Amino acid sequence: MEKKSIGHLAALLTVMVWGTTFISTKILLVDFEPIEILVFRFVMGFLALIIVYPHRLKGTTIKQEITFVLAGISGVTLYYLMENIALTYTMASNVGVILSAAPMFTAILTWIFMKNEERPRASFFIGFVVAMAGICLISFNGSQMQLNPLGDVLALLAAFLWACYSLLTRNISSFGYNVIQTTRRIFFYGILFMIPTLGFFDFQLGLERFGRPVNLFNIIFLGLGASAMCFVTWNFAVKLLGPVKTSVYIYASPVITVVTSVLILREQITGMAALGTLLTLAGLVISQSKGLPEKNKNNAAVSE
Repeated sequence: MEKKSIGHLAALLTVMVWGTTFISTKILLVDFEPIEILVFRFVMGFLALIIVYPHRLKGTTIKQEITFVLAGISGVTLYYLMENIALTYTMASNVGVILSAAPMFTAILTWIFMKNEERPRASFFIGFVVAMAGICLISFNGSQMQLNPLGDVLALLAAFLWACYSLLTRNISSFGYNVIQTTRRIFFYGILFMIPTLGFFDFQLGLERFGRPVNLFNIIFLGLGASAMCFVTWNFAVKLLGPVKTSVYIYASPVITVVTSVLILREQITGMAALGTLLTLAGLVISQSKGLPEKNKNNAAVSE
């Protein structure tokens, strides 16, 4: 139980930070393109992980290295590219709701490809429906949903890619390496495969823009907090809880966003947003409390 509690705390900490990143991103978008923010934050995160744990990851097999490559492509390169491109074709509210479907994709993929993992019970799906209802209320508060096929499909693809990333990191956790080392290797491949895409976007190095303290502070927050720290804590949570239980915490991200908007941006919370927040939290509790059976005894979590 102690390890599971640590895993739940790690997942909660992660989504609390990820739920506030929209503020930093919104500020940086004044001077930076989305692809520039993406590259700078992950390069900074990669360098930070080298400094924190400078030991090389040695002795990997070809099969393990392929898993790292797939994790880097799915969870870093393609996920964030799909998300950013989706935002240019559809409303942010659409993207927020669709990305929150990632736990459902994770549960389905886990059920199909990881037979010895936990299988979701009925209460998991009930929690999903309740949480999604709440997220819809939060996202479409005061507005109507407008379908934009290309953007919505890209957002759906991003949610599917995150589910793939969660399963891959579960597999990586069984390799027995330090979680900082594995996260760093994932970042390396994510950045490597991001480089060829820069020619298709308006990427400029423009380091002088970091001369503005507000830009420097926010990119540090995204690079060190939302990238380096949070990917480590997320991967650690997946290692202890499994991909399905961990992914359920994604439901809490819109709630954190609402709370942060009220506290930092001084936005007013409406009755619909408040109801959506309660429903989302209720869905999270339902999904976590009795939504999943105990793991198979032969599939005990790998310890550090």
